[in-house]
Amino acid sequence: MSSFALLLGALLLGYLFARRQWMPAHAPSVLNAWVIRIALPALVLVQIPRIDFAPELAFAALGPWIVALGACVVIPLIGRLLRWDRPRIGAVLLTCGLGNTAFMGLPMTQALFGPQAVGTAVIADQLGSFMALSTVGVIVAAVFSGQSVRGGAITKRVLLFPPFGALVLALLVALTPGWPSWLETVLDRLGETLTPVALFTVGFQMRFGDAWRLRQPILAGLSWKLLLAPLCVLGFGLALGIDGELRDVTITQTAMAPMITAGIMAADARLEPPLATAMLAVGITLSLLTVPLWFLLL
Repeated sequence: MSSFALLLGALLLGYLFARRQWMPAHAPSVLNAWVIRIALPALVLVQIPRIDFAPELAFAALGPWIVALGACVVIPLIGRLLRWDRPRIGAVLLTCGLGNTAFMGLPMTQALFGPQAVGTAVIADQLGSFMALSTVGVIVAAVFSGQSVRGGAITKRVLLFPPFGALVLALLVALTPGWPSWLETVLDRLGETLTPVALFTVGFQMRFGDAWRLRQPILAGLSWKLLLAPLCVLGFGLALGIDGELRDVTITQTAMAPMITAGIMAADARLEPPLATAMLAVGITLSLLTVPLWFLLL
């Protein structure tokens, strides 16, 4: 309950601060920099070394990749059919190709399945969603924002993306006894700022009028993210003979709302920021209904 209270509270505070003009209009760019360059890398550095890896958990990591790569095929096709411009395709692709498997996914997994399922959810988040964000997400942001798409330039952007560097370092640390306790505490505290700051930023930029005006791309994107994508993962699970709690937790993780950090990345790359923030607002709200429905159907 406290996680959902934080979700709604941070969104509402951001919205209130914007409406009351208690912060300058350029505040989101500063907050975005904190999220992507400090909070998210810190979270990765502290969480990855804590994961207990097991071969059977590979499907949990695979699920978010199915969603992300599937979106790279489906969303551009829809965009061409509906005659979207490149920034719009990029915004929908980023927000609906990556799921909110951390802040929403972890507490909802614990609430629906119990604490024993959280480890599977963490694998889906860190090795699935986050790694896809650090690679596919960076490439999508570069390609659809009109930046250089040469192989060398793309590789450079991926390698210089702060969370990706943190991921590489964290994987190396996972092979050692771990961080010193004092440093782990510092990283924990910095990582804990990710959710409230990211949600506040989304709320600050939220325009409810935009949701109706942009209903066509929102409906198309969320149809993929909340319905079709988890259905595809279910199909893969059945084909691979995966069943039980592992399959069900993975599917519910892939059914989560659009990833907040991906929305921030889309806005930062100027991929139709009003659409990115509206997609997050509507997606978070609808997923509070659709994720429990997936749980009941599985």
